[in-house]
Amino acid sequence: MNSFTFSPVGVVRCANRYKYEAARQGVFTPGNQAEIELFPGHDYETALSDLDGFERIWVLFVFDRNTDWKPKVSPPITGGRKRYGVFATRSPHRPNPIGLSCVKLEKVDGLKLAVSGHDFLDGTPVLDLKPYIPAADAFPEAKAGWRDEADAAELKVEFTENALKKMAYVEKLCGLDLQNFCSVQLSHAPTSPERKRIEALADGRYGIGCRTWQVIYQVNDDGVQVTDVRSHYAAEELTPGAEDPYADKDHHREFRKEFGDGD
Repeated sequence: MNSFTFSPVGVVRCANRYKYEAARQGVFTPGNQAEIELFPGHDYETALSDLDGFERIWVLFVFDRNTDWKPKVSPPITGGRKRYGVFATRSPHRPNPIGLSCVKLEKVDGLKLAVSGHDFLDGTPVLDLKPYIPAADAFPEAKAGWRDEADAAELKVEFTENALKKMAYVEKLCGLDLQNFCSVQLSHAPTSPERKRIEALADGRYGIGCRTWQVIYQVNDDGVQVTDVRSHYAAEELTPGAEDPYADKDHHREFRKEFGDGD
């Protein structure tokens, strides 16, 4: 069998930098904004002709942060409790690390495409673009195997006024959308000990880490209630002159000055 070599036609630019910040699927994060930059010198401007008439497009891309594949994987929505054949999932751990996302096309400007509702990471290589055609691509009544059961177990994620206020402050400080992060990460298996970024706290509360921040929440019969946000740095780590490997400690100092040290 022949082998094939493909070269990217462009790259994604967005705020999501780490794997855990990517949505399970772009459709779950309609507010996620990104820009796809196609490379110059290939007449891609002509290739983009007429695409702006489509509301949605398919983006084929590379899962470039993964170095191996697994025949069975545990999708995030299972909380590490169940494993499925990789070809029955959208996992990035594939023999050929190719991703496929249907995103909303907001604007075409030269070699740049503004899109929303994506699940990319910043720097993701793009292999191809195709128009989404509802008559050919949509099968809403189709069975979805194990996903039907998993979707039925989805939890509602709500936020207190205190949490929303602090999340808005963090987003203004550093562009990190913690509300979107929680909506994606906490809707399934929010207490699973298999998830490394989740920590059981006192009084039945939990914390989930996002970069150098921690979001506090509780789980009840109605779903998940996010109650607080706090810096994940210890006070001594924020003293003047302390090492700052992520170049974000000034943001945490401002946050603590505004809201205090938390509990």
